[in-house]
Amino acid sequence: MNLLNGIDYGTPKSDSTDLVTLEIDGVTVTVPRGTSVMRAAAEFGINVPKLCATDSLEAFGSCRLCLVEIEGRRGYPASCTTPVDPGMKVKTQTPKLADIRRGVMELYISDHPLDCLTCPTNGNCELQDMAGVVGLREVRYGYDGNNHLRLEKDESNPYFTYDASKCIVCNRCVRACEETQGTFALTIDSRGFESRVSAGQMEDFIDSECVSCGACVDACPTATLTEKTVIMLGQGEHSKVTTCAYCGVGCSFKAEMKGNEVVRMVPNENGGANHGHACVKGRFAWGYATHKDRMLKPMIRSKITDPWKEVSWEEAINYAASEIKRIQAKYGKDSVGGLVSSRCTNEEGYLVQKLVRAAFGNNNVDTCARVCHSPTGYGLKVTMGESAGTQTFDSVMKSDCILIIGANPAAGHPVFASIMKRRLRQGAKLIVVDPRTTEMVKSPHIQADYHLKLKPGANVAIVNALAHVIITENLHKPDFIKERCEVASFEEWAEFVALEENSPEALEPFTGVPAADIRGAARMFATANNSAIYYGLGVTEHAQGSTTVIGIANLAMATGNVGREGVGVNPLRGQNNVQGSCDMGSFPHELPGYRHVSDSVARAEFEAVWNCKLESEPGLRIPNMFDAALEGTFLGLYCEGEDVVQSDPNTQHVTAALEAMECVIVQDIFLNETAKYAHVFLPGASFLEKDGTFTNAERRISRVRKVMPPKAGYADWEVTQMLSNALGYPMNYKHPREIMDEIAALTPTFTGVSFKRIDELGGSIQWPCNDEAPEGTPTMHIDAFVRGKGRFINTKFYGSGERPSKEFPFILTTGRILSQYNVGAQTRRTFNNMWHSEDRLEIHPDDAAEKGIKQNDWVGIKSSAGETVLRADITERIQPGVVYTTFHFPESGANVITTNSSDWATNCPEYKVTAVQITPVDQPSEWQRTYNRFNTQQERFATTEMVPREAAATK
Repeated sequence: MNLLNGIDYGTPKSDSTDLVTLEIDGVTVTVPRGTSVMRAAAEFGINVPKLCATDSLEAFGSCRLCLVEIEGRRGYPASCTTPVDPGMKVKTQTPKLADIRRGVMELYISDHPLDCLTCPTNGNCELQDMAGVVGLREVRYGYDGNNHLRLEKDESNPYFTYDASKCIVCNRCVRACEETQGTFALTIDSRGFESRVSAGQMEDFIDSECVSCGACVDACPTATLTEKTVIMLGQGEHSKVTTCAYCGVGCSFKAEMKGNEVVRMVPNENGGANHGHACVKGRFAWGYATHKDRMLKPMIRSKITDPWKEVSWEEAINYAASEIKRIQAKYGKDSVGGLVSSRCTNEEGYLVQKLVRAAFGNNNVDTCARVCHSPTGYGLKVTMGESAGTQTFDSVMKSDCILIIGANPAAGHPVFASIMKRRLRQGAKLIVVDPRTTEMVKSPHIQADYHLKLKPGANVAIVNALAHVIITENLHKPDFIKERCEVASFEEWAEFVALEENSPEALEPFTGVPAADIRGAARMFATANNSAIYYGLGVTEHAQGSTTVIGIANLAMATGNVGREGVGVNPLRGQNNVQGSCDMGSFPHELPGYRHVSDSVARAEFEAVWNCKLESEPGLRIPNMFDAALEGTFLGLYCEGEDVVQSDPNTQHVTAALEAMECVIVQDIFLNETAKYAHVFLPGASFLEKDGTFTNAERRISRVRKVMPPKAGYADWEVTQMLSNALGYPMNYKHPREIMDEIAALTPTFTGVSFKRIDELGGSIQWPCNDEAPEGTPTMHIDAFVRGKGRFINTKFYGSGERPSKEFPFILTTGRILSQYNVGAQTRRTFNNMWHSEDRLEIHPDDAAEKGIKQNDWVGIKSSAGETVLRADITERIQPGVVYTTFHFPESGANVITTNSSDWATNCPEYKVTAVQITPVDQPSEWQRTYNRFNTQQERFATTEMVPREAAATK
């Protein structure tokens, strides 16, 4: 869809009344009604000069370069804002138009610095290009009068500069901030000659509401807004399209390069998930890939108290393999296992689980998706038949009511949030279920119709209360249910949710939400034409995480909101390849494609291709591995791209388990917290150094392309392959495309997927992609659910075992922030630290006053698992009785205080509900003191310094 004037002109409709025929420069053209004259001309190869117009923004008509002549009309209308009419005769090139355009351009240039040869955008500047197009050769107006050439630059943003002297006030940056990003941080300040772009109220960019998404930089037609890397390095000489390695949106980027050095990452206009938009992380925070902390040499040691010894790749691989063999010979084949990372590619994840099953000979493989979205896989599988979301991101543009529960897209999935905000500004209704007042509850031009500010741990109660209203007020869709669902299961569920115990009034003491608000939200959701549900870790990371996912599926099916655009159940995946790591069979009970290891037919297919015998019993999950390690029965771990010490709950339990193991093999780009407990360290490769695919939250499989050689010599898939060969199980892939071919051959939903097919379809495919759906499946469950009939399941509310008590009267919940990502290993090594340099504890003012805590005071947080110390952030975003923090910095110890409580079905940790006590303190916790002592014994890695060349670009 082209966004110019909001017209999708790609596929003309068959109804002739929707088409308009006109004449442009003597050429007869036919286009959809509502198309602008500029777009109609462009469609037939006639390019009208322009500066303020761009495909990604609504037409504005301010630059006056795109003027045309239209027979029978007075004046010279702007072609970008003039819609076509039947029989219209347009001239885009006449002597008079040429004079007008040269005059307009001359005025622009007269107030523009004459530094074209040294301008950082030289060769990539629309102002220069248009000056050439209109034939401007000299400027008659001098520089002695009033001008803007001496205006100071704003260098406050670490990633781009704002040079006001080069601004032509075209408004493109302002409109990009409004229309593309939805932040409304930029305005045009003053009037007439004095007008200039302003961030906030004449603030520096760094102090304004700017979120550094880069939309303004991309929109700028001059060198007014320019990346600092471009200023330092110049324009790239070639580019490759790849996929962002941050969140589950899966944005497509063009990596612009000089040789093997990245100059900038430009969001790809043809990206199926992002359509040319980005966030601060994907757009700018890629410098970690060349950070000085990158570990580039393999290392080994006998004990974790020994110093590391750098060795060759051959020695490191052979040592790791010999240790695995030794442990299995001594303790049995089930005494070792492996972990798959959601930061790695599909192909790499597939190889790790294959290594464990074929080379280790057991099913002791798990993934970090366990600790975030495993309840999604379980809940959606048992109700609808497929362990994934139902829609594309673009589907939200057809939603009339949006229900967000346990997610803050503005912080966690900002590019998708921008799409959602656009739809909300168009009038869609919004319901937010969250214990905090997030950016999605209230932000510029966005106001939730209902904010159900529940108590942490009451998700199931809220969902049941919503369902109670829908059923008791007959707001469900009987025809949809009768045709698409198991009627018996619906009737049993309807009887259950209709019970008085599930009414909003009965559950109000548990939810903390006024019953009237729940009733109003339920009616709004059920009566809208298209209602969509989006949820995140605030749903899954609970003791009843799977129950809530089932309840969400129940709501969607009961209201008929499945199987078309604008509706659906949409999990917002946290990391770039959470969906993919699940798809690849990274759980101990499932082979690739979600087939159970006990399925003899599926197992036989893999055995035939892999040439080995597979175990039919599920292996150990991550928490079971740790427990078994402390029991002395699990002694070896291969951990690729995952930092369980910082990311998993109850840190002290995790570190004790790792200390009990005899061989921990860590493969990563940095010496992370888990590597401090490792015996073998194998250098990893960043996403810029490998080929493969990621699968995003909408099941979109996108290509990851190597733009530079692996800095340590090998991509991650090659390292896994070398380890497998050293263990005696041969793997001899020449390229990741061969791995994907094997995945496709063994996975029914992937049978049509290949690198070649992805390229043919414009860069991505949404699975299922097979003979029935050769071009992929944007929307799931259109005619029938994957399991046949949708199944309703009762969702009894039990609440969390982590409840306020006299000893622990507060509830701690956790989340993310825009500028940082996951455990921070990547973003902490970029200038994103300028926005968020430490984890803080949010406390409501009433609770802070009662405890004698002031802003920025040190606060001790203690749970049944442990204690740590954070600085206080006093805010009304959080409700009384609840405290909140992020988990991006290892020294904060956020997971020192989270407990072993987990989801009943999947063992997903209950990060979102921990009973704690808070007190003002003046020194670090014992855990933090131990952490600091431990780190003095090992090489402490830096967290803010960039590589020298990138640092120079910001000076």
